[in-house]
Amino acid sequence: MSEATVGLLHPGEMGAAVGQCLVAAGHRVLWVPEGRSAASAARAAAAGLTAASGGLAGLVREADVIVSVCPPQAALGVARQVAALGVAREVAGFGGVYADANAVSPATAREIAAIVEASGASYVDGGIIGTPPATPGFIRLYLSGARAGEVQRLFARGAVDAKVIGGDALAGGDASAGGNALFGGDALFAASAVKMAYASWTKGSAALLLAARALARAEGVEDTLLAEWGISQPGLAGRSERAAGSAAAKGWRWVAEMEEIAAAMVAAGLPDGFHLAAAEIYRRAQDAPAPDAILTALLPPH
Repeated sequence: MSEATVGLLHPGEMGAAVGQCLVAAGHRVLWVPEGRSAASAARAAAAGLTAASGGLAGLVREADVIVSVCPPQAALGVARQVAALGVAREVAGFGGVYADANAVSPATAREIAAIVEASGASYVDGGIIGTPPATPGFIRLYLSGARAGEVQRLFARGAVDAKVIGGDALAGGDASAGGNALFGGDALFAASAVKMAYASWTKGSAALLLAARALARAEGVEDTLLAEWGISQPGLAGRSERAAGSAAAKGWRWVAEMEEIAAAMVAAGLPDGFHLAAAEIYRRAQDAPAPDAILTALLPPH
């Protein structure tokens, strides 16, 4: 795709990094400053984003492609807001490509697709793996859907490694990137499935690590556990510290992500208890005033 106008909803930490990559690739990237925080405005400015004239309606009116990067609990609401503008005739229904790159289950992605397609848009499923900053090798964007290749080309030669997956079921798909069949799955939502499977381990295991250390603290054997980790599991103590820091900074958005993973597990015939428990760990972590207080926050008050 040649130079395009991309609407970004919204420039959080990851969204701003994605937007910065699109700007670097030569695209005009719009965002909606109304109702956003000063931190969002600062990230948008640093990324080179352009404030849409006329708020969300102005962004929808001008954008060729809309990319949604927001907390998972907001993904459906953002899609509904875009679709509602056409229903209310504030703008003509958005007829471009709506790429949802949020950490949601395939079932939730299917709901989002139905919303945006009913308003006249084409849906592309996305899943982001990696962390900012926007330098090569840090971020991979998995894409699936009939027009996934168009979104992939927006990132050509940029820092985001955009990969089309889903195999032969998708027009323009790259079977080598994701296999040529999905066992019982839906190729349109392959990107969300990859994100769910990946985060089920990375964030799920981090929550389990915090729970294990909290148990040791509750039973008065934390020092002994740390010493044993040093012997038989070198590096695990450091990983638990990093998990605490991440939970303090981002646990508020990981609650919904763990719930989305639990729903994906159930849909696949797998138990959901692992990730419902992880959601509860991150929910309790929100009450900690600092990373070093995470373990105490996980335990009930005496």
